[in-house]
Amino acid sequence: MDTVKAHFEVLDERFARVNGDEWMQRLHTGCRWTEGPAYFPAGRYLVFSDIPNDRVLRWDETTGAVGVFREPAGFHNGHTVDRQGRLVSCEQGGRRVTRTEHDGTTTVLAETYQGKRFNSPNDVVESSDGALWFTDPSYGIDSDYEGHQAESEIGACHIYRVDPVDGSVRIVADDFTRPNGLAFSLDESLLYIADTRQDPSHIRVFSMDGGKLSGGGIFATSDAGGFDGIRLDAAGRVWAAAHDGLHCFAPDGTRIGKLRVPEVCSNLTFGGPRRNDLFITASSSVYTLRVNFSGPRH
Repeated sequence: MDTVKAHFEVLDERFARVNGDEWMQRLHTGCRWTEGPAYFPAGRYLVFSDIPNDRVLRWDETTGAVGVFREPAGFHNGHTVDRQGRLVSCEQGGRRVTRTEHDGTTTVLAETYQGKRFNSPNDVVESSDGALWFTDPSYGIDSDYEGHQAESEIGACHIYRVDPVDGSVRIVADDFTRPNGLAFSLDESLLYIADTRQDPSHIRVFSMDGGKLSGGGIFATSDAGGFDGIRLDAAGRVWAAAHDGLHCFAPDGTRIGKLRVPEVCSNLTFGGPRRNDLFITASSSVYTLRVNFSGPRH
């Protein structure tokens, strides 16, 4: 395990006391493109995708060892851990959203909309009512690099909601170019969604009304490549993966700081016993550092 100097860049006084370890640890490297970090507190381990190599890897917090969690993996991209401690996965190759049960079996949660296959589900979050919300850009069907090249059956890239009662799937937003990471505000009154291929790449914010969205104005734009994964911390700040590291935004949309990372960042999550270990997937590697803020509780 090697280390990299941690650089918190203060852009606004509200970020002045946001910091953590002096050094980031590189937990693993040698992948082609890491994504989808998800931490399991009961097992004290982190899973993450190595998409082009079609595998999901697992880092054990107690031993520091990294091994294969699933291979082949249907070109998994984003993951989330649901409120029952199960892994929910976006399969770019399988063009579906699945759940790994406690006994290791796989349940398909969504694979078609009105009889047409999805493009390649990318990232997923769960709301407190048990509904799953996921983005469906075309990265997994654009080529064979991180999926299987194919024509889009739906013909566009949307955001979907899977009903927790009957499993029905419906479109909740349909005016995106390449929707990517998404995250709820702490009170679930807002949903943030990144649109990677806009120029500049931006994050939009929607108001929540039960299972419906409204609004959708631009919350923040990127000054360093495309936005990817999004997470909120327990203070309500929005963290977004970008090409130069993680960008941190205040709830009013002001970019208040950055955590510089030496590789292109794809995603992030919080873990550890107090949810103050920050895990970052970036290009070929996975990084972590302990910080003086924490991820929210469900």
